[in-house]
Amino acid sequence: MAKLCRGLSDPSRLSILEALRPGAMTVSEVVQATGLTQSNVSNHLGCLYDCGLVRREQEGRFVRYGFSDPRVEMLLRLSEELLADTARGVVACTQIGCAEDEPC
Repeated sequence: MAKLCRGLSDPSRLSILEALRPGAMTVSEVVQATGLTQSNVSNHLGCLYDCGLVRREQEGRFVRYGFSDPRVEMLLRLSEELLADTARGVVACTQIGCAEDEPC
């Protein structure tokens, strides 16, 4: 669970997952939607693919990436709902986001 949450905690990966919500996209389309560099998007899509959160399908000379499971979108939606209900506490939290070797 911690590994999954750590994977989802990266802002670039979250941005990519948000871009994929409407449907599968090519790397170029994700780059355009997120403003991230092509190499950054490719690296993060590789990570998301290896973790099983996205699938890839060859479409002619392009590869399209999309959610591997409808529960990925559900997880994003439920996370948004939970954050909306707990935002004040999340913002006030002083323990999460600290480096492991540094005090908060």
